[in-house]
Amino acid sequence: MNRRDFLAVLAALGGLPLAGRVAAATPGLRLAASWQAAHGYQVGILAPTDDGRIAVAAALDVPTRAHGLLREPGGTLLGVARRPGDWLVRWNAAGQALAWRWIEPGRAYAGHVLASADGRTLYTTETDRASGDGYVGVRDAATLEKHDEWPTGGRDPHQLSWDATQGGRSLIVANGGVPTYPETGRVKRDLDRMDSSLVRLHGETGERLGQWRLPDARLSLRHLAWGGTRAPLLGIALQAEHDRAEDKATAPILALFDGTTLRSVAADRPLAGYGGDIAASGDRFAVSCPRDRGIALYDAARGWERLLPLDEACALADHAGRILAGGRTQVMQIDAASYDLPDLRLDNHWIVA
Repeated sequence: MNRRDFLAVLAALGGLPLAGRVAAATPGLRLAASWQAAHGYQVGILAPTDDGRIAVAAALDVPTRAHGLLREPGGTLLGVARRPGDWLVRWNAAGQALAWRWIEPGRAYAGHVLASADGRTLYTTETDRASGDGYVGVRDAATLEKHDEWPTGGRDPHQLSWDATQGGRSLIVANGGVPTYPETGRVKRDLDRMDSSLVRLHGETGERLGQWRLPDARLSLRHLAWGGTRAPLLGIALQAEHDRAEDKATAPILALFDGTTLRSVAADRPLAGYGGDIAASGDRFAVSCPRDRGIALYDAARGWERLLPLDEACALADHAGRILAGGRTQVMQIDAASYDLPDLRLDNHWIVA
């Protein structure tokens, strides 16, 4: 993609300013991200430079590939290993590790972590390695130690979020529903037994308060983003697990949940059946499509808008009402073109730090 095309993509994504104005348009912008460097895996901070580029401002080596990231209320950051993972790390914007927590035997981290509003409690999605059952690990934020766990009512739990339709008093968990086994790791088996669902849990007791499924059992619910201008609306990125390539290619990659009803949203073109990350700004939802080399845009009321081309697009984040996108092989200048960084490959997610 040339510079002019990339400018058009970014402008369409969120009305970003034209070249040469990154410092004025996005003051203090810092993105927490994970990537693969020449010598291994890292989490760290990406920030604009004076000449309008994005550069690595801080980096921390991690044992394996990272996945979900979280900015805690106090400003520290959390990173969790990609599923099935065994480490959770707290770090700061200078790239210094503050605490590690290795998961206990028989469990695996499932890639995402969430903090309570007061920052005292953390919630991690986890899987029982033997049974495949999903859990939310309830952890003391100060020590990262787990003191309770709640069943998610399904397998392959992934991202979790506070339920905006319930005033943040309950948790929403996406159960991906894909069966896996200890001896095969991430290899998917017995997909005819898939059971993906969205679950609401009581935020203090873990009691299951509701569970919703899509009619198509081969759609795995994975990543979450809240949007909506008149009422809270949850967008869920979907990943299709159909046997037939044709069914997978044309499967929807977005579902919407208004607190009572879960529905998928069709697109006007095939999107390879794979939603990577998701972000929302008002009534607009963006779902990255790394396998279809673009970013799918939807309107909450009107539905499908269009696909914006971006090679290996995945990481998405909302910053001051603007959706920022990054490819896995690129570090983006926020207002203009993309720049390569030697020996760095961006991973699935980034967040505003």
